[in-house]
Amino acid sequence: MAEKSLADIQREVDAYIGQFKEGYFSPLALMARMSEEVGELAREVNHYYGEKPKKPNEEENSVEMELGDILFILSCFANSLNIDLTEAHNKVMNKFNTRDANRWTRKNGEQ
Repeated sequence: MAEKSLADIQREVDAYIGQFKEGYFSPLALMARMSEEVGELAREVNHYYGEKPKKPNEEENSVEMELGDILFILSCFANSLNIDLTEAHNKVMNKFNTRDANRWTRKNGEQ
């Protein structure tokens, strides 16, 4: 499968949601959905990397699928508010590259 940019993902999600009269949920509902999905990711991480094994009758799921669900909801949230995730990412990376430029020990030993 071809690699997709964040813009591609946002357009694909928008085309999917655009099929339905209901459209995007409200920001508050999307926040609740995001919280729900992050909780499901936490549960999977705990099962795979933590001390809590799955119950024998518990549905099989994966960290990959939960991250995919979060990406879908994140795209819905951004689209509903007309936020370009690529631009948001660029702004955040600029913040980390300036504010936190000397916060961590670099592998090459330089500051």
